[in-house]
Amino acid sequence: MAGTVRNLLNRDGRHFARLVVPKELRQFVGKTELRSPLGPDRREAMKKLPGAVALLQHEIALAERRAVEAGQRQVTIGRYPLAADQIALRNYQSRLAFDDQLRNMDARHSAGYVDERLVAQLRDGIAGRLTNEELQELVGERIEYYRRLGNTTAEPGSEEWRTLARAMCISEYEALSRVAERDEGDFTGIPSHPVIANAAPVKDEKPPVSIKRLFTDYVASREVIGKGKGIAKRWSPVFTDLIKFVGHDDARRLTKQNLMDWRDARLKTLSAKTVGDVNLASVRTVLKWAVENDRLEENVAEKVRQQVPRKQLSREKGFTDQEALIILRAARNHKPTITDNAATTEHPATTAAKRWSPVLCAFSGARIGEIVQLRKEDFRKEGDVHVMRITPDAGTVKAGGYRDVPLHPQLIDMGFMDFVAASSGGPLFYPNRKGVKAASAARTVAGRISEWLQKLEIVPEGVSPSHGWRHRFKTVGREEGISDRTLDAIQGHAAKTAGDSYGDVTIRAKKAAIDKLPRYEI
Repeated sequence: MAGTVRNLLNRDGRHFARLVVPKELRQFVGKTELRSPLGPDRREAMKKLPGAVALLQHEIALAERRAVEAGQRQVTIGRYPLAADQIALRNYQSRLAFDDQLRNMDARHSAGYVDERLVAQLRDGIAGRLTNEELQELVGERIEYYRRLGNTTAEPGSEEWRTLARAMCISEYEALSRVAERDEGDFTGIPSHPVIANAAPVKDEKPPVSIKRLFTDYVASREVIGKGKGIAKRWSPVFTDLIKFVGHDDARRLTKQNLMDWRDARLKTLSAKTVGDVNLASVRTVLKWAVENDRLEENVAEKVRQQVPRKQLSREKGFTDQEALIILRAARNHKPTITDNAATTEHPATTAAKRWSPVLCAFSGARIGEIVQLRKEDFRKEGDVHVMRITPDAGTVKAGGYRDVPLHPQLIDMGFMDFVAASSGGPLFYPNRKGVKAASAARTVAGRISEWLQKLEIVPEGVSPSHGWRHRFKTVGREEGISDRTLDAIQGHAAKTAGDSYGDVTIRAKKAAIDKLPRYEI
């Protein structure tokens, strides 16, 4: 197994694959230990461990190869096998590099003085006219050199060895041809024999970096600091689609052209805004994180953008006074349809969500998801003030942290706190079923509220059924002279300046602001 428990490292709740770099290879790796993040969940980390360890072992293997070529380490024969044409190409390149070195050392080496007898022997070797002993004397030393590097296991005299020997003769002959051309001042020559000309180049490539893995590790890095909730579900289809489009899972092989082609293909089925603000933005963010954390050398998505046409607004984003009254009256008067089938009868928690969530949004400016995930324990009384706590403990909060919002007097008069007191512990607006995550259940209820309002045809075109309350809350608050700093604190918006982050907006300050909001005559 590529990865065992001894290769798993736990640091402050975060798991890593770990391999110690042998002392003799540390100068080639630049580290004493290689690590690869696996996320906070141990079970998931164990699943990822074998693949991660394999990639780390590949990095060490590349360092070992560099050590062998530097003459500082012996290697197992056949450790890094290459085809005969690839060995021949390497030998050709090595010979020309040595010729350059000689010419740079001293003027006496400016001419290669090609041995015509050697050229004739190489031609015979290429033609297959030499015996094994003659080939051994001609190119055996070069074959042995590549054997020591681990590139071949061919036994002298075997068919494989003769094939390699003939390829090495071609390599030596082509190299001598270039030397002769250089003696005449021509440094433009290229090999003509197909064994060299068509050989696949051998590169000491860095190990592949999984796109899926980068995405998973990025999400884990955000979640460990309490951020990025929900992005795993939203962005996962994006990365799955990208991998399918490019046909591989290696971030190092991604190119700017790949991403531009992907962008153009997605524009055939998706809006420019979705492609720009979701597809490209998510990939750009993850690759940027990978570069910052030394997982990649460059972010090829950095300059791949998609212009988004400016949306033409035909009206305000929030509800008008009259529109707000219509929705709040519909919520107050809502009565579920009674049927004989329990499966089609509206659950009491859903009825309560339709009854109370619009008015809670109206007086708090909260997101609908934050409202429908509320639990009985999220309400308390401080002196004479009833306080609602919006917290990620109940499900999810976009800004990450909790915030306290005092209740408007009209909510108390409407009997909302009586409803809370009469409720059993746990969620108020969805059934508390075992195995169902709070965030998922809350999203389901939020969707049902939106569908219900749209079915009533009381939500004007161009306004979000639930988000319209957030816009309206800010508008009404400004009309009543409430500062944006206080409105932001109530709604969970981030501070706009560094100065805004100093000091606290207290419950007392929020209560004074909430009380300024006018009542709705419903």
